[in-house]
Amino acid sequence: MGICLKERTEETVRIYFEKANTVEIKTVLPQKAKTVEEALEDYQQTLLPGAASYGRTIWLDQTYVGDIWCYGIHLEEEPDAMISYCVFEEAFWRKGIATEAVTIFLQEISEKFQLETVGAFTFLNNVASIRVLEKNGFERKEVFEEEGRMSAYFQKKI
Repeated sequence: MGICLKERTEETVRIYFEKANTVEIKTVLPQKAKTVEEALEDYQQTLLPGAASYGRTIWLDQTYVGDIWCYGIHLEEEPDAMISYCVFEEAFWRKGIATEAVTIFLQEISEKFQLETVGAFTFLNNVASIRVLEKNGFERKEVFEEEGRMSAYFQKKI
């Protein structure tokens, strides 16, 4: 099984928006963009100098299976960012793909941005995402309710 990360493109943004726009994914991963046009605009913002977000696509061998990104990148004083990820192909869930993609991505963003910490939010009922974070050395720092959903904040020192 060969996991690698590749560049995002307008085409992959369109594919991701369509594939991640399912009930199964929306129940565990809130989607900021409500339209493909909003998703493309968000992508364009990541290409600007000094962008506060950065993303990659997740590939299993030659198959595009998801996205991973960091946002809220702060480079002053104590450099940090937030991370999010989604394997949108259900056939590839529970196979360690997200765990390995996060491992690769953390190495990449820690070098690219010289981050000291990385955080992540997840719904408490998203057990798979919690396992991905724990396997990558994230520690649960806070549990809270937001918009009627129990959520947790995880953090990892790099």
